[in-house]
Amino acid sequence: MKRLSLGLFLMLACAAFVGAQEQEKAGAAEKTEPGIAWKWANFVILAVGLGYLVNKNLPPFFRSRTAEIQQGITEAQQIKRDAEARAAQVDARIQKLGEEIEQFRTQSREEMRQEGERIQQETAKQLSHLEHLAQQEIEAATKAARRELKSYAAQLALDLAEQRVRARLKAGTETALVDGFIHDLQGQELHGQESKN
Repeated sequence: MKRLSLGLFLMLACAAFVGAQEQEKAGAAEKTEPGIAWKWANFVILAVGLGYLVNKNLPPFFRSRTAEIQQGITEAQQIKRDAEARAAQVDARIQKLGEEIEQFRTQSREEMRQEGERIQQETAKQLSHLEHLAQQEIEAATKAARRELKSYAAQLALDLAEQRVRARLKAGTETALVDGFIHDLQGQELHGQESKN
């Protein structure tokens, strides 16, 4: 920036020098106008003042503007890098999501297979248990039927025996049997009293 201001100052000085020479030539030709020298002097002062102000104010302005632009470029590059990183993360997640879906499908198939096997085993166990219960019920029903059959047969045998005994017994025989039974009871009673004494 100093070179720029120095170059600008040199240009203005050259312009002032050339202007002064032309003024001398014009002054020689026309001596009547003394204000041209002052005009050139004012112009040189104004040019130097403008050069000084430009040299003083423009470099910081350009530097700050350049810094803002560079900062904007840096931020844009950072935003671009962040966006690319997020895009890469999203791509990785999408790829990972596909893998997770496939893993979930595999796991679901395996769980369904295991559940099917468990249900088959439980069903077989329940069928075996039901067969065992049915076998026990059949055996119990068979035993009960045999008992009823034996009881029924015994009842029939008793009824038949009673009918036969009734048919053979006569009124006198019946009385003799009852008397014999009473006599036996009395004999047992006496025998029981003797043994106590």
